[in-house]
Amino acid sequence: MEYHHRILRLPAVKARVGLSRSTIYLRIAQGSFPEPVSLGGRAVGWVEDEVAALNAARIAGKTDEEIRALMVKLEAARKSVAAAKARPNGPDAQAKQPGTSA
Repeated sequence: MEYHHRILRLPAVKARVGLSRSTIYLRIAQGSFPEPVSLGGRAVGWVEDEVAALNAARIAGKTDEEIRALMVKLEAARKSVAAAKARPNGPDAQAKQPGTSA
């Protein structure tokens, strides 16, 4: 999955999924909604691609168990992208190394 790194704040997420704030946080606790990412301080947001994947799964009629499995997969993908960017030899490493033409 390719991330576009667009973050949605709660009002935009509520509009896209048609759920209330309390239902969104209940589903996060149940594992059937993407975890928010910290934006610093007390601000959080949701990865747009993850919200879109959830909507697509709901539209496709996926079961709650299939939705939870999707959330686990999305979380693993998010962590692998973050880990790859943090490694010195990750995908952006060539551009950061002195003496290379990137």
